[in-house]
Amino acid sequence: MSHMNIVKFHVNPDNIDNFLDAFKNATLNQGQISGKLVQIAENKFCSIGLWESQSAMDEAMDDMISFLDTIRHMLITISEELGVTDPASGPVLIEHN
Repeated sequence: MSHMNIVKFHVNPDNIDNFLDAFKNATLNQGQISGKLVQIAENKFCSIGLWESQSAMDEAMDDMISFLDTIRHMLITISEELGVTDPASGPVLIEHN
């Protein structure tokens, strides 16, 4: 069963161009079917990843954290509890093409 992860970011307005460049230059991880970046407000974004399975996503976690480490300095803390990202993931239950 395919799996998705969604991560919300609040980007420092001075770093939006660099943030976008980082995502433009990113590559898919092993087991990742697609990746998208959506702007949801002036300096707020969500990345959306579609994965072959939860295990494929779990196996890529170290790579995803390594990527986050390259952009962490561009992000604004969302809350003390969340830090600089608001992540969610789960199985794809319904898909329309």
